[in-house]
Amino acid sequence: MTVAVSISHVDKFYGSFKVLHDVSLNVNEGEKVVICGPSGSGKSTLIRCINQLEEHQSGDIAVLGRTIDGQGKHIDFIRRDVGMVFQNFNLFPHMTILENCVLAPMLTRKTPREEAEAIAMQYLERVRIPEQANKYPGELSGGQQQRVAIARALCMKPKVMLFDEPTSALDPEMISEVLDVMVGLAEEGMTMLCVTHEMGFARQVADKVIFMDQGRIVETAPPEEFFSAPKNARTRDFLSQVLAH
Repeated sequence: MTVAVSISHVDKFYGSFKVLHDVSLNVNEGEKVVICGPSGSGKSTLIRCINQLEEHQSGDIAVLGRTIDGQGKHIDFIRRDVGMVFQNFNLFPHMTILENCVLAPMLTRKTPREEAEAIAMQYLERVRIPEQANKYPGELSGGQQQRVAIARALCMKPKVMLFDEPTSALDPEMISEVLDVMVGLAEEGMTMLCVTHEMGFARQVADKVIFMDQGRIVETAPPEEFFSAPKNARTRDFLSQVLAH
C-alpha cells in the first residue's frame, strides 16, 4: 500500500491553547477515512493542516511523498493535488458556476480556457448539474452549490479529497444529494478524508472511522467494529448521542 497522507505526532496551538495533541494517522491511496467527534475536538483543524490552511507547530505531515514544513514548502504542489470541499461552499458569488470551476485550472495548471471549460462541464455532468453552468451561486440551492464546490475541486484532478463537514450547512432534504455524489467518488477509488456527522455515510463508504475528542485521536477502527463494538467509553458515549437522533 502506498501512503497518500502521513501525519506523525502533530501538535497545533492557537496562542496558548493546544488544539491538536500528538496526532498520528496514515491514509493509504484509495482509502476512505471518516473523522467524527464532538464540536471543538480538532477534526476540521486536522484536515486544514493537511493543505496548510492551518500551520502545525510540531510533528510531520507528508502528502503524496512531500513533507509540509509549515514554511510554505511544497504548498503549491499540495494545493494542486489535494482538493478541499468546505462547509459553506466558498464559491465566488460574482462568477458563474462555469467560471468558478475553470478559474483554478487556468491559473495554477495553465489549462487553456477551452480545455478547462470542457473539463468543468464533464464534472458538472458528474455531479448532475450541467444545466446550471451559466447561473450564479446565489441562484442555486445549498445542495446544488455544494455539488458545484465538489465539481470545482475535481476540476483540478486531485489525488486526495478533503471534506470539511460538507453537509452541515444544508437542509435535511439536500444532504442526500451531496452524499450521493460523495459515495460515487468513494466507489471510484478516490482517496478521501471526510469530517462529518453523517454516520450512515461512514458505515457505507469508510475503510476506517476515526473518533477525535479534545484534540486527540481516541479510537480508530473499521466501521463494522467502530459502530458495533467501540472500545473506548468516550466513543460509546458519543455514538449513543449521535445515533439517538
